[in-house]
Amino acid sequence: DLPQWGKHVTAEDSTSPSGEAATVDVMARVLVTGMSGVGKTTILDELRRRDHLTVDTDYDGWELPDRTWDELRMDRLLARHPDVLVSGTVENQGRFYDRFEHVVLLSAPLDVLFERVSSRSNNPYGKTPEQWAEIAGYVQTVEPLLRRGATLQLDGQRPISELADAIERLVTGTF
Repeated sequence: DLPQWGKHVTAEDSTSPSGEAATVDVMARVLVTGMSGVGKTTILDELRRRDHLTVDTDYDGWELPDRTWDELRMDRLLARHPDVLVSGTVENQGRFYDRFEHVVLLSAPLDVLFERVSSRSNNPYGKTPEQWAEIAGYVQTVEPLLRRGATLQLDGQRPISELADAIERLVTGTF
């Protein structure tokens, strides 16, 4: 069982009997989604380094052979962890949107996506002309659907630390 990583923030409108500011647990589940090469894994790596609970669904068997999430496994994860950061882009992710407080779409121009997928070493996808054509098609057909379901869109070209800061604020409730 994975540990809980809740953050404490000061509640401005709440005080303890001694008159001091009280702290409240603020936690949120966040889905980070977007096209291949936009930076989802890199951002989750940074958030994990900051001691947040993260799950990159591209790895460790989260996706079934049909490239959808293992729904039972995702149900269990979301039921147990009110503060998890999940990344991925799969056909059935919309079934879980109501379980996430935030759905963050990362986006970047197609040439940036091509550069990133062709040079990355942690994922074999995106190395062939056929896969580039597939990515280009997904940018045209899938990204607009993701945009409609997103609660926040971030420019995947921004520095990783800035993107991680923005997502971290969603998890901790500090805006």
